[in-house]
Amino acid sequence: MSQQQSKHDGSAVPRLEMTHIRHSYDGARRDAGRTWAVDDVSITVAPNEVVCLLGPSGCGKSTLLRIAAGLEPLQEGRISMRGELVADPSAAVWTPPEQRHVGLVFQDSALFPHLSVLRNVAFGLDRMRAPDREARARMLLEQLGMSAHANAFPHMLSGGQQQRVALARALAPEPALMLLDEPFSSLDARLRDQIRDDTLHILKSSGTGTLLVTHDPEEAMFMADRIALMRHGRIVQVGAPEALYCRPVDPFVVRFFGEVNEFAGIVEQSAVATPVGTVSAPGLVEGTAVTVLMRPEALRVARLLDDSRAHRQSHVVASRLLGRYSLLHLCVHDTAGHEQHIHARTHGVFLPKPGQAVELALDESQVFVFPAVSAAPAAS
Repeated sequence: MSQQQSKHDGSAVPRLEMTHIRHSYDGARRDAGRTWAVDDVSITVAPNEVVCLLGPSGCGKSTLLRIAAGLEPLQEGRISMRGELVADPSAAVWTPPEQRHVGLVFQDSALFPHLSVLRNVAFGLDRMRAPDREARARMLLEQLGMSAHANAFPHMLSGGQQQRVALARALAPEPALMLLDEPFSSLDARLRDQIRDDTLHILKSSGTGTLLVTHDPEEAMFMADRIALMRHGRIVQVGAPEALYCRPVDPFVVRFFGEVNEFAGIVEQSAVATPVGTVSAPGLVEGTAVTVLMRPEALRVARLLDDSRAHRQSHVVASRLLGRYSLLHLCVHDTAGHEQHIHARTHGVFLPKPGQAVELALDESQVFVFPAVSAAPAAS
């Protein structure tokens, strides 16, 4: 897939525009086997937009963020912020990090241990008068629920509180762009949800553009206006969260957003037979070998009253209640009688006993068909 993408809709100048970025930590020449950590990536961030760089460890997302911040030298490509060129090695342009007007928040809050919470937040406001500086810091602490801790020191705060202070400090100078690198990954689940919600609210109310790095698909879908999913230094797909989830262009995209059941098949009359039903495969040539990817929530499960043939039909191997949904481990059979074990997910409490025969139906909006030897897109 081409890495070139169109600019964000609207007439506003992007807060960040990265074009054909390439970066390697390998000093060798490319034709001698150079490995690109970031390989020809182009991406924009508009005002008041949150863009998430999503992907597995080592895919290049944090490197790309560090290049945007100026913490890594730009090797190839160009970077503009608010329409002004800040880095282009071919034109000998380089703006140092402190002049890029960006706010940075990392997994480690990196607060100054010898300064109070209030003084930490006000640290970068040295050009303001003292009363204005304190008023700005107190306002942000109030918005993030930390006003009661203004006089505390970092070691007196929990991890979640420290991250709130780090966010306030980054926002205090009213940066044109916020860069967040896995800022919630060290927090426990319940606290992480609350701080993500508070962070999204304050980012949107500030109007700044935001580039957020995460490896968590749920976090990306909650936070992002657009997601750029990366693999091996390249963007596989970029778009709104629902576009990546419902209209994936590659099997990697489907798999990255959660568990899937996989079946092999052959296209016959624009359809593919699977052990759980026939799925449509429009646009694929007759006889094409395909991989069918099916999310657990695509399966609709109903008990059968007659269990006498359970060993020869779909039946329950195990069922588990996982809070908001039930997970069913099922045994299904293909047309040749071969067994395959799959998972289904249902809302609420649904715990049929092992051996219970079941009838299966499909929600084809959560079923995706791809050529077995190609990443070219085709979906049901």
